[in-house]
Amino acid sequence: MTDLSTRVAPSALTRAAPALLGYAAVRGLGLLTLALWSAGSGKSAYTLLTARWDALWYTRVAELGYGYEVRLPNGDVHSNLAFFPLLPWLERLVAAVTPLSYADAGFLVSLLASLAAAWGIFAVADHVYGRRAGVCAVLLWAVLPVGIVQSMAYSESLFTALAAWSLYAVLTGRWLTAGTLALLAGLTRPVGLAVVAAVWAAGITSIVRDRRAAPADRARDSRRALGMLLAPLGAAGYVLWVGHRTGGGPLGYLDVQAGWRNGFDGGYAFARFVADKFTSIPSALAGLALLAGVGLVVWLYLVCVRQRQPLALLVYAGVVTALALCASSYFGSKPRLLLPAFPLLFPPALGLARLRTRRSAAVLALIAGASALYGAFWLNGSGPP
Repeated sequence: MTDLSTRVAPSALTRAAPALLGYAAVRGLGLLTLALWSAGSGKSAYTLLTARWDALWYTRVAELGYGYEVRLPNGDVHSNLAFFPLLPWLERLVAAVTPLSYADAGFLVSLLASLAAAWGIFAVADHVYGRRAGVCAVLLWAVLPVGIVQSMAYSESLFTALAAWSLYAVLTGRWLTAGTLALLAGLTRPVGLAVVAAVWAAGITSIVRDRRAAPADRARDSRRALGMLLAPLGAAGYVLWVGHRTGGGPLGYLDVQAGWRNGFDGGYAFARFVADKFTSIPSALAGLALLAGVGLVVWLYLVCVRQRQPLALLVYAGVVTALALCASSYFGSKPRLLLPAFPLLFPPALGLARLRTRRSAAVLALIAGASALYGAFWLNGSGPP
């Protein structure tokens, strides 16, 4: 008798194949455009992807462990304790079992994780809205203006993969899997709290629903409870460890972030940043663009609510969006911080799915070209952090 997993996995991969092939094509276009642009600028595209900004901090953690810090002339202290450990752990593991450097390992992990993220996004969208919408959602995620970050040695792709598959596990009632993946997401980025919140919101809702509509199922209830208990352990464990290491107590991680002038102020600093753009006519155009971008994000979330997305998706996207928009520093990073909020793409994905294939393909191809050019321009200019 054929094992169920051997029959399910190939069919699931076959179902996701159009989305994954399309995603690979978009990312390939982005990387090719970056390589050509960088060559014309006398820069190394590979260096831009693997050895600048946060990528350097991750490789230093992988190579040297925690404890490295930079003291700036203004007194700020940039500590590598701000960077969660899962990506550097994977970089160290890959470097240990292959001839790759830590930077090479980070690039490989990011590439594989981006494919896993694309598959996870497809799985969630396919489960909720159908296969065609799933393909469109993946391609929209691929053609985002800062989509080139998905191919960098950053943690966005790894986090999005863990988050997407955790949410899929929630939607399909696999609570132990959901909790384990939420734990790993919590070891990847501070925004892992969004995955934990989604698991807990869905878990509590399902407990209430089951008590009203179904007889007790101890095995199911035990798996759900264990999954909910596992979910916060990654983020909580790392934050508490940092607090112990720094002597700052349970909130010591916030002190580390303060050294980077980063925190959560409800969006006050970002609002001031946008308002300051309106001091002259040229910068006012940038201010209007920022307002339009924020308005678009908020509108998409409201559409998600009106379309009655599953609670887990709404909670997850809401927390990711709130943390991205209400952080008190690194305003240029906000589009990158919003990359994991993939449920926001489901409303436009549904719109594309209703079009004829040729029309939707033409729209996506046009956006993919613009995204590839923007990504190359962005990384050869200011780029992340």
